[in-house]
Amino acid sequence: MADKDPIQLAELVDEDDSSAVLTAIQDIWRWSYPSVGFQPIPVVTGRILSLFKGEFSGYHACDTDYHNLRHTLAVFLATARLIDGRTVEKLPFKFDIARDLLLAALFHDTGYIRLIGEEAGTGARYTSQHVERSTRFVQKNAKALELECPDRIARMVWATGLRDEITVQDWASAEEREAGAILASADLVGQMADRAYLEKLLFLYYEFREAGFPGYDTEFDILLKTVGFYEMTVARLDGELGGVRSYLRTHFRERHGHDRDLYAESMDRQMAYLRGILADDSTNFRKKLRRMDLEAVHPRIA
Repeated sequence: MADKDPIQLAELVDEDDSSAVLTAIQDIWRWSYPSVGFQPIPVVTGRILSLFKGEFSGYHACDTDYHNLRHTLAVFLATARLIDGRTVEKLPFKFDIARDLLLAALFHDTGYIRLIGEEAGTGARYTSQHVERSTRFVQKNAKALELECPDRIARMVWATGLRDEITVQDWASAEEREAGAILASADLVGQMADRAYLEKLLFLYYEFREAGFPGYDTEFDILLKTVGFYEMTVARLDGELGGVRSYLRTHFRERHGHDRDLYAESMDRQMAYLRGILADDSTNFRKKLRRMDLEAVHPRIA
């Protein structure tokens, strides 16, 4: 039988367009909080755009090609969709928790941005420290950004770490912990559901190389390791992070009329294609990755 519902995730919002992403999030916000102002989300979004462009005092421009503005916008949007799905399934978060959760999505990878004075290499050298650095960015700039509860935002950012941060964090409430799980889930699905995820893994390879991670001697190594990372990610999403990604299907069903988790479907397609690449040694893998110009993929430093 022909697929009667062929819509794919990438068709809904252009995640390269910050204005389109912010508009989509504002629309989602109004479903849950129709009588509460959307500020300060647009203001902080503008400051984050300035940060990534190198127009934020004290910081260089973003120079990591995987953990870039596009990734932050994807996580920002996925977070809003998860918040909305929770609203439909349960009750809305308290307004201030929802607000700070969206702000945490904007801040979650600011640790990759180099401070003026950090002149060696690129932000990739801080990969293993980037979560802590991101929380420091929140605390350092809280006054300038007029953040009401920087400590809570920082706790949510901590949840994106890939160790046991979600379980050992001293959360103020169960609701806040669930917000942390939502951000951690959005961080994972936001990147792995990208239609050019496999191509962008080559950028991640060069970030890992600069960070000094062992076991990444060739570009192909990161493809080999990604199947295992995917399996670990699914286990984490549905285990440690409490399965909150189920809110995505609720969001797409109620707001778009598609009773499907479009993120999970995109992730599954990526992995099926990757397994095909790994099983076929007759052609160079780069020839099978066609959603980006791979000539642009190269190390930022020699």
